[in-house]
Amino acid sequence: MATLPSGTTLAVASLFAAAKTVTAISNAAEASVSCSAHGFQVGDIVQLYSAWGRLNRRAVKVKSVTTDAFVAENIDTTNLEFFPAGSGGGTVRKVTTFTQISKYLNANQSGGEPKKVTVRFMDEDTETSLNDGFTAITESFDIDADQFGTVAYNTLRGLSEVQTDTILKKTLKSGTVIFTPCKVAMNENVKMADGSIMTNAVSIDGNGRITRYTA
Repeated sequence: MATLPSGTTLAVASLFAAAKTVTAISNAAEASVSCSAHGFQVGDIVQLYSAWGRLNRRAVKVKSVTTDAFVAENIDTTNLEFFPAGSGGGTVRKVTTFTQISKYLNANQSGGEPKKVTVRFMDEDTETSLNDGFTAITESFDIDADQFGTVAYNTLRGLSEVQTDTILKKTLKSGTVIFTPCKVAMNENVKMADGSIMTNAVSIDGNGRITRYTA
């Protein structure tokens, strides 16, 4: 069944716990992450920083736990070309607070399209199109300028000032949740247009692969 965008809620990760060391990540249909005394619980959202570029900065849901490891739900690392065995270590940090962004409008998305490289080998007369990854994801929206001073406004302003990594959480009406690793930039100069409310423009600049979880 099709899903309409109305009713979609947005939130950004505003607080993280201290980062913990990841000593190894397994090659599996759902990767097991070795992290001593991590303290995570099932359902927690964590951000992984890994030497594996396709996993670096991704937000993942904790599916199951033991004292010194957890399973990253739907994170497939079986391809040894993309995820060389024994080299996926790094750090992980838990999201402790997501701050909802209310009264947003004019949402727009761009990027994420496949990048192509066209090549013609000298001994062939037909060009070949090769996939070369994907363009960066950018999302933008406006917020009601009257939110000035609220927790959401202050969160966006703080993230804009420091330009640290965060995560955009998009929850659809169906309950499906999409996490986008990103940085945030909010323009504090109020936009004014006749016949429209005053707003502030917000840009979400993706810097890692999205992760999607169904309800």
